[in-house]
Amino acid sequence: MTLQPGREAVVQVAVATLWRGPEAVRTVDAPALASRTDIAGWIAAMNTDQQVGDCVLSQLLLGERVLVQEIRPDGWVRALALEQPAAKLDPRGYPGWLPADQLTPATPEPDTGTRLVVDTTATALHEHPDGPPVLPGVMLGTRLVTAGPVRDGWRPVHTPGRERPLWAVDAHLTREPDHPPTAVEALSVASRLRDVRYVWGGVSTYGIDCSGLVHLAWRRLGVRLPRDADDQAAATTPLELGEERPGDLYFFARPGRKIHHIGIVTARSGAGGPRRMLHACYNLRRVVEEQLPAERTATLVGVHRV
Repeated sequence: MTLQPGREAVVQVAVATLWRGPEAVRTVDAPALASRTDIAGWIAAMNTDQQVGDCVLSQLLLGERVLVQEIRPDGWVRALALEQPAAKLDPRGYPGWLPADQLTPATPEPDTGTRLVVDTTATALHEHPDGPPVLPGVMLGTRLVTAGPVRDGWRPVHTPGRERPLWAVDAHLTREPDHPPTAVEALSVASRLRDVRYVWGGVSTYGIDCSGLVHLAWRRLGVRLPRDADDQAAATTPLELGEERPGDLYFFARPGRKIHHIGIVTARSGAGGPRRMLHACYNLRRVVEEQLPAERTATLVGVHRV
């Protein structure tokens, strides 16, 4: 099977990056373009200015679905990320470009296995138990389906584009939630990414942006939120300021401008107490938990609940 416009495909690398266009790619981006991506190495090689360049739109995790729209002879695919809602751009999903060899045609998901999700910040999938890693850097929130019973602490899982299962450390996986998750659970997931570097468009535990942090935390719990902060505001329920609880969402905008930043509430602020949040901070270039600085307080435009 080959990729075809109008058909669905799935990501077959640990993390695929969605680009503004093929012409936006820089020399430093080579590790993110390979058929075996090295996202940790890519981010480590960039300087702070390169980490916030607007050439990156988002990132997709192993097994994530896209709708192929165009295939270029030079190996680039224009696609819609179907699991990252983007109402203002395309109601079907987030649009962008990625290398064709990071995708494989979609096939029916096995219906005989248990659905699991990666519950460690990053893990690797191996050729066989204790064998060499085939897919390093598989991210928190990646969904997998079992391919057999656990063997000595290792579990076989189906992976896109491969006939034979790969093996994961069973302790790094957990069952998908069977109950509606709470905001506190989402905050707990996001808190595990404290000190992760700020990377524009990032949705990985090696580098992430403000809306990516919120998207990934809820994704780990089985809830699909939009990718961008303004779309996340439209998809959640507004509250009165002062009613927020840990796990709710603060939104920020400058006068007359659209929402540009989001953070996760970490403390009750009743009776005039200080507001605190966990967020991927552009200024500090990392994920931090802090009391809202004066600039944030001045641009706080709302609090919402998922």
